[in-house]
Amino acid sequence: MKGRTDKEGGDPVTDKPADDASVRGELESRDGGKHGTPQERTMIEQILDPQNLAAAWKRVKANKGAPGVDGMTIDSFPAFAREHWPRIAHDLMEGTYRPAPVRRVWIPKPDGSKRPLGVPTVLDRVIQQAIAQVLGPLFEAGFSEHSHGFRPGRSAHQAVVAMETGWKEGSRHAVDCDLKSFFDTVNHDRLMGALREKIRCPRVLGLIRRYLMAGVALPDGTREATPQGVPQGGPLSPLLANIVLDPLDKELEARGHSFARYADDFIVLVKSAKAAQRVMASLIRYCEGRLKLVVNRAKSRAALLKTCVFLGYQIDRRGKLVWSETALLRFKERVRQITSRNRGHRVQDVIGELRLYVLGWLNYYKLSATYTVVLELSECVRRRVRLYYWKQWKQPRTRRRHLLALGINPDRVHLATRSRKGYWRMSRNTIVHAALSNRWLEDQGVPDMRAVWIKLHYGPKARV
Repeated sequence: MKGRTDKEGGDPVTDKPADDASVRGELESRDGGKHGTPQERTMIEQILDPQNLAAAWKRVKANKGAPGVDGMTIDSFPAFAREHWPRIAHDLMEGTYRPAPVRRVWIPKPDGSKRPLGVPTVLDRVIQQAIAQVLGPLFEAGFSEHSHGFRPGRSAHQAVVAMETGWKEGSRHAVDCDLKSFFDTVNHDRLMGALREKIRCPRVLGLIRRYLMAGVALPDGTREATPQGVPQGGPLSPLLANIVLDPLDKELEARGHSFARYADDFIVLVKSAKAAQRVMASLIRYCEGRLKLVVNRAKSRAALLKTCVFLGYQIDRRGKLVWSETALLRFKERVRQITSRNRGHRVQDVIGELRLYVLGWLNYYKLSATYTVVLELSECVRRRVRLYYWKQWKQPRTRRRHLLALGINPDRVHLATRSRKGYWRMSRNTIVHAALSNRWLEDQGVPDMRAVWIKLHYGPKARV
């Protein structure tokens, strides 16, 4: 049962206090100082330290990921760990542990294509997270300040603000570079070379190499080798990605460029079109020649900064950050999907899903100076919910009962219940609008996008 388990449960210290001590006791090294040099033991023991493992399990459990190839869920992991952890810890110390292949899933992309994602087993996610927690601090101090992805205290918003700052400082052109299938094309030898600069423990290096080479289990039951690449989906992948791209950051810094990077998405800001063309050609040579990465020439370009989209944001004609047109279209399409009248879900379930999406979207795009558009979107969201209610009520007598209950004059109810207009037109009917008022919808959980936007921009005490 080497390298099996895919669950993200509580904390190898389960949710139940009675189990915490027993599970914590299992998730610790049994080596006793018998293997390797003192330096090796220190690195291994840091990874297998009970507190480090408990923190790793807590993180994995909180992420609520899906099972891997072994089908193990997060809820099943604590019992598995209590029974099997001594053997697994021994294998890790001996350097004989073999990770399970990741389970291949496909995530739809906005352009209609699909992005491959690898789902490790829960056990491997816990081990990877434990490794990342020990190795992260070793590399973090040396990372560039222009790198914002998957780092403590940094975010996509900081990367976007860097683009706005470049505009304010006079950079009107940019190199928008796209690395083709970055996570699938990482050169293992170059990555391991970078790791050896700070890691002296052969067992840790060997374990990471085995994770890179673990392979992918495809839906048809076959297994695909992974001679290159870092499968997206594991807790260790973001750190490895930053390690791979750190030389690029250092090269851009050495050349004095203003830039921002978030994982494999980066933009370089320059003063002129000629400089943008020169930097573009130089970046392609460096990425493909030195880093052995493939630049997607179809999606990479030297262009006016206003025409570039970075992490869903762009600069408008006023020099302000706004969400991109594509981001706006995705929002409208997702709202339509959630409130599709053919879903047949309970209204409260639909509102709950809608609320999570809208609030998450607004929080991500809170830097956008687009107040008037927010007003339009807020009304659009409410209209979609009214449409869903009208569809759910369906029968004239059901609609009459609900309209009366919501305070509509009995003499006017028939004007709505007997109408032959379609659902979309009825969602703007004055009687329906009066019954399902903005305040009533808000009481049901439909977010007031205007109020949320104001609070995000001006604080919780802002008047709305």
